[in-house]
Amino acid sequence: MNEPRLETLYDEIGEEKINKLVAAFYPRVYQDPVLSPLFEGDMAEIMRKQRMFLTQFLGGPPLYSQEFGQPAMRQRHLPFEITPKRAQAWLRCMKEAFEEVGLEGIPAGEFFYKRLEQVAAIMVNTAE
Repeated sequence: MNEPRLETLYDEIGEEKINKLVAAFYPRVYQDPVLSPLFEGDMAEIMRKQRMFLTQFLGGPPLYSQEFGQPAMRQRHLPFEITPKRAQAWLRCMKEAFEEVGLEGIPAGEFFYKRLEQVAAIMVNTAE
């Protein structure tokens, strides 16, 4: 007998929407004067990793862990100066991307964004 599978945020939002979100988000980040110094390098590779992370973060397949090990995002970001101002800029870019792809104003999107607010707060590692 198979156990019923609980629906996850990943199931509600879906791979296509995650891909669109990442595609809408990173051009904003790379153009933001507060954030762009942190995001040097190949945008395509950073986007790939973000798609993998968000898939796992939302309850989908553990793509990020399969390739890179446990996410441990705070630890992975310690080499970068993440100030409260940068965390807020990151959230602003994400909010704009949410609006662009239609995640704004739907329950799954609102819950997802609240979780990202928590992540942004945890990532701060440097005072202004």
